[in-house]
Amino acid sequence: MELLLRNGTIVNEGEVFKGSIVISGERISRIIREEDCHRMDFSGMEILDMTGLHIFPGVIDSHVHYREPGDGRKGTIESESRASVLGGVTSFMDMPNNTPPALTLPLLEEKYSIAEETSYANYSFYLGAGRDNLQEIKRMNPKDICGVKLFMGSSTGNLAVEDSDAVENIFRYCPTLLAVHCEDNGIISANLNKAIKKYGAEIPAKEHQYIRSAAACLKSSKKAIELAKKHNTRLHVLHITTKEEAEMLADLNDPSITGEACPTYLWFSSKDYENYGNLIKCNPSIKSEEDMIALRKALKDGVLKTVGSDHAPHLLSDKLKPYTECPSGIPLGQYLFQIMLALAKEGVFSLEDVADRTAHGPARCFELKDRGFIREGYYADLAVVDLGKEYAKLSAPASLCGWSPFSEKEMSFPCSVIHTLVNGCFVVKNGELTGDRHSLRLKFDR
Repeated sequence: MELLLRNGTIVNEGEVFKGSIVISGERISRIIREEDCHRMDFSGMEILDMTGLHIFPGVIDSHVHYREPGDGRKGTIESESRASVLGGVTSFMDMPNNTPPALTLPLLEEKYSIAEETSYANYSFYLGAGRDNLQEIKRMNPKDICGVKLFMGSSTGNLAVEDSDAVENIFRYCPTLLAVHCEDNGIISANLNKAIKKYGAEIPAKEHQYIRSAAACLKSSKKAIELAKKHNTRLHVLHITTKEEAEMLADLNDPSITGEACPTYLWFSSKDYENYGNLIKCNPSIKSEEDMIALRKALKDGVLKTVGSDHAPHLLSDKLKPYTECPSGIPLGQYLFQIMLALAKEGVFSLEDVADRTAHGPARCFELKDRGFIREGYYADLAVVDLGKEYAKLSAPASLCGWSPFSEKEMSFPCSVIHTLVNGCFVVKNGELTGDRHSLRLKFDR
């Protein structure tokens, strides 16, 4: 039986319009504008009234750390995808800094096998770039894997590649999108040593912005761009945090070199260290309010093409440790879409911008097959939102780690995700998990 989502407000490809969507199995079979509905025969269909609700293409979160395999105390593919679909995410791309790190194709396939059994959302996994796995990178199939992840600066896990010849070869031979974490370890180490001399073991959280400084990001990003231009690499610079990096990408205006925004840096600025402390410690660091405003503008203007949550669950007990013992990372996968909608309510973005940067942009950037848009023939990955219903469940995040910065404060978001459909299946209905799963491995048109 076909499913009809009737009388919704559809947000898609630069338009906001009233209409209905017919779903046949896994895919969208018809999109009917309001003025044409009277001519249609809907008999025999299951009909759900979407009056008063906005229908967006499902969010494609192209940057998550779901922790499996390696640290199931913090998160698993099952638990973190469950949290994400509650926030309107229908597809995710997971990073390789697991235990063991996903540096070989067999290890990567083990993650795919887990996701096939347990994931609530569609899935793909990055192959990690290591010091000596160039042959694995060369023989990967670009149609089956979202990309290669290179840490040009150290973060959670030990995957940083600092050998210049190894880095050069990764850029030279990578057959697909190369997603890069850009920070310079030399600058960071020098800044950390200065902070330890000044504060000893009691480094305040606000120092994180100076330890993992703008200069460390800019130096590394410049190097990545130079290498990408030299070797014609398809480069995607992850979690841009500075005004200067955004300006550099704008001046470059090269479609083969793109940048990512994260909700962390769009929502928080350095002034928030006072209230949140190490709860918002992440790599790269949250920087100034000027940087935050510049990143919002760069995303609005289309300089930054995608928004990824950089979802990184840690135990709250670890996040409450002193600075040098506290791990970096924030669990925000459930709230990526909520943050973008809240910023749209404030006038920072339009609804069309939100749809583009959370769905269309990732689909284009990663060349996803049949996803990221509300189009006839495409998979029915949809997020249905009530823009007037306050979302106040922040005290109980669904992530296995059980907290977010918002759970520790009394606050709410102005909009709520009501339904999430993955391949035509309701995985969230009326704000609650249905228990159904119908996820698929993502494919790429490369």
